[in-house]
Amino acid sequence: MPHTRHEMILKLIAEHEVPTQEALRDLLLENGISVTQATISRDIRILGLRKRRSSTGLNHYVRGGIPATAPISLLKDVAIKIDHAINTIVLRCHPGSAQAACVVLDRMQLPEIVGTIAGDDTIFILTRSEEQAETLIKLLKSQIWG
Repeated sequence: MPHTRHEMILKLIAEHEVPTQEALRDLLLENGISVTQATISRDIRILGLRKRRSSTGLNHYVRGGIPATAPISLLKDVAIKIDHAINTIVLRCHPGSAQAACVVLDRMQLPEIVGTIAGDDTIFILTRSEEQAETLIKLLKSQIWG
């Protein structure tokens, strides 16, 4: 599949006025992606989608950006496990959510982070040293899992 589910959702709402979660699920299914309503609801929250009234009067989903209060709450919703090897941290997430979580980490602009890369359910976080990795893990654990 050329796009992740999140990329496909963003593409679909850019191309269509999608008024409901059911309509979004139907469009995803037409594009070969079968998901539950709960997954759609979570994706909408993760992607920060909002409803806006179009010129035709129809409320539909649009990109809303990630709200300022969202970073830690999003990470709490999707993070499963964190580990590290030397100066590389591995953050495991629920399937399909690593890229959105990675965007949140990047936007946090934490000084310990040199760079990030995300797959479907895994984020690699590079720090300059093992000490910075350990510091960042403690910070993330305290913020995500209390």
